[in-house]
Amino acid sequence: MGPLWGIDLGGTKIEGVILEDRETTNVFKRLRIPTEAHKGYDHIIDQIARVLEVLTSETGIKPGRLGIGTPGALEPSTQLMKNCNTTVLNGRAFKRDLEIALGLPVFLANDANCFVMAESHMGVVPDEVPDAAVIFGAILGTGVGGGLVVNGKIINGRQGIAGEWGHNFLDKSGGNCYCGKRGCVETVISGPALEKYYENLMGIHLDLSEIIERYKKGDDEVAEKTVKRLLEFFGKGMANVINILDPDVIVLGGGLGKIDLLYSEGLWEVEKHVFNDRLETKFLRPSLGDSAGVFGAALL
Repeated sequence: MGPLWGIDLGGTKIEGVILEDRETTNVFKRLRIPTEAHKGYDHIIDQIARVLEVLTSETGIKPGRLGIGTPGALEPSTQLMKNCNTTVLNGRAFKRDLEIALGLPVFLANDANCFVMAESHMGVVPDEVPDAAVIFGAILGTGVGGGLVVNGKIINGRQGIAGEWGHNFLDKSGGNCYCGKRGCVETVISGPALEKYYENLMGIHLDLSEIIERYKKGDDEVAEKTVKRLLEFFGKGMANVINILDPDVIVLGGGLGKIDLLYSEGLWEVEKHVFNDRLETKFLRPSLGDSAGVFGAALL
């Protein structure tokens, strides 16, 4: 099949990669440049074209097709972008416009799908659970998102929202969500939501990492409440995913996915709410780091 080209389109940076093939993480070339989204929609397309031009000139390899991870989703029925935090993309025919500008077939998926695609094919899953057929990637960070791979293929769904567990209802105490609903998973156990919960009770703002450290020291009751809130609602939120999909593996990405407690006390909380007498789902830490997004895009 030859080299694979991928673009990870973020709010602040655009990263491009040329992978040797689907079977390895061997990279011919990587390049990062600023997104400069404030300069508008057309400028983002120009920046993507610039990445391809530089990679081509430095390697002598020309792309035949391109995979792109985006900060939102392509609506299947209209082929317009939606749910993008890079808001200039919303409502635009991004796939079509890129194909016209670049003269290439373009394959789009959201960043969470690219994450789980990469970890499923060349990351932690083949090493730890090589026979896994259903893999869910849960992103827990500034926001909460997810992606689903079944038998090696991304599942997008009829409306392009498969895997979006961050906007399931979890608890009304989370308050209003940017999506227009109330009590979404993202309003309860995202990093900013937990920091806000701590600040409302304690009167000072701390990063979540500092709150976790205070919890470990055992001398901050509000830190203890905050961490217990994370663990309790992580358990309830993940159990909902497992009860519907029953995946072989869940890979935890994002900043909160690095919290050790989720893989011990967090799993005990999941087990309480799963419709089974024990929890057999494997929870894994990702192995590709910040390469997962762009590698997953190339695999599209």
